Amino acid sequence: MPTGFFIFAQLFLISYIYTSNLNQGDMKKMDLTMLVEKGENGFYVGQIQEYPPVMSQGETLDELKENLKDALKLFLEVQKEQVEKDYSKRKIVKRRLIFSQ
Repeated sequence: MPTGFFIFAQLFLISYIYTSNLNQGDMKKMDLTMLVEKGENGFYVGQIQEYPPVMSQGETLDELKENLKDALKLFLEVQKEQVEKDYSKRKIVKRRLIFSQ
């Protein structure tokens, strides 16, 4: 296969959801899309389509999948911390939003 080929795979991912109605540690399932490219060095490089900043690599597709899960957890934690910092001096109300496509 030529380098640069893409595999579109569904990634069923467990991730933390942070809302006022849930305790940290409660788990929700997220159905996300993993975009994968095989690099010239033989490693798989991937990105989560729904969260473009989340990228990783692995020697196998399974390793890449685990690395992307870890990267997404870290991304969501950092985003939560940043939003809390940005809104720390504002009077806000948190409400849960449920979204389905």
